[in-house]
Order: sequence, then C-alpha cells, then structure tokens
Amino acid sequence: MADRDLLQLDRVVTHIGAYHILHGVDLSVRRGRVTMLLGRNGAGKTTTLRSIMGLWKPRAGAIHFDNARIDALDTPDIARLGIAYVPETMGIFSQLTVQENMKLAATGGRFDPARLDDVFRFFPILKTKWNDRAGLMSGGQKQMLAVARAIVEERRLMIIDEPTKGLAPAVIDQLIACLLELKARDTTILLVEQNFHMARSVGDDVAVMDNGVVVHNGLMADLAADEALQTRLLGLNLGSHQ
Repeated sequence: MADRDLLQLDRVVTHIGAYHILHGVDLSVRRGRVTMLLGRNGAGKTTTLRSIMGLWKPRAGAIHFDNARIDALDTPDIARLGIAYVPETMGIFSQLTVQENMKLAATGGRFDPARLDDVFRFFPILKTKWNDRAGLMSGGQKQMLAVARAIVEERRLMIIDEPTKGLAPAVIDQLIACLLELKARDTTILLVEQNFHMARSVGDDVAVMDNGVVVHNGLMADLAADEALQTRLLGLNLGSHQ
C-alpha cells in the first residue's frame, strides 16, 4: 500500500447470499483528496462502500486503512478508526429530534462548539429545526442532517453514497459548498454520485466500476473533458445529466 493512500482495496470479492456482486475490486483512495466512484446502476458501488464499512463481509481480498487491515473488523470498530459513512438511505432516526440525531454521532453525546458552528454555517436550517423531529423534515433537510452527523466530529475518511439523489438544485449547491470546504481542509472523501455537476465540482480522482470490478482509474477532470470516454465507460454523456 502506497503511503499516499489512506484506503486501499485489493481484489475484494463480496457475495450477498447467492449473488456474487464484487468480483475482485481494486481501489485506492488518496489522502486529502476526493475520489469519485462512478458506474452504471448495479455495477457494485454501494456494495463496495458497505464492504469497506464491514456491513457486508468480503469473501476474499483485503481492505487496508492507513496501512492496517480492517476487513475482519466489525462495523463499530471500523467507525472508531475515524471513518464516517453516509448511506444512500441517509440512516437518520425519524422519531428523534435533529439534536438527538446529532448527539448519537458525537462521542459521548458532546459537541465541539467549533464543529457545531461549522455544521450550522453549512446547513443553517438544522439550527432552526434543532428541536424538531427529524422525520418531519423534507428530503433535502434529512440529507443535510445525514451529512452533518458525519462532520460533527473530525473524521479521517468520509464515505458518502449518492447524497444528491432526488434533491433540488439549491440543496445540491449547499452540499457542494460543504464538500468543497472539507476538501480545502484536506479531508479525504470517497463519494458515489450520479450528479455530474457534483462530481465535476468536488472530485479529484475517479474510479469507474462495471460488473463488480473497477475498469478505469484516473483524474476526474480528464473524465469530465472526454465525452467519448464517458460514453464508453458509463453509457452516457455526463454533461447531459446534470
């Protein structure tokens, strides 16, 4: 594992019941950079993220985080290494208030005032909704809460699965601004995203998956500039899918 890599997957194979989803995934996530994980629906992107987090155990291969192997660890132990995961389903507790949801994401339920100030600066609506039940919020507000829980403490790696899915453009712009600031602070992020505007705005590196393996690695800017490559790898021109 190269010293520049914070996370590395080597030939990871994951089965879900009778279904063989990952067929030997090789993936590197460089420190202090945003790596986009792209691919058609069903390519294995979400399974890759869940395998990293130990939610689905790989059958073969190895996952290293900061030069230590983690694929045999349980999910809580992986999270305690400083890895935050924002699933596509957001994973918030609808019956709890915004404040209670945030407390569950903070060690000992205590907030660092500076980090909480950052959360409110990124997503002011959460301060307004602080004592409201999370289940009463809009989809965009719930997504803000899901991301806020991931950044309420300093994280070494953020793993985020399709944060803009179904969101209005104004909310997407707020998420982009948040991720750009985290990126400026050298936060390492692995991001699955279908919105090309988001991918192009925040991504440094890109890996493209197809049929359970990574078929392309490179710079996000190079993929964004090459419509023929987009069509070959993804079956579409990303520029027409904002």
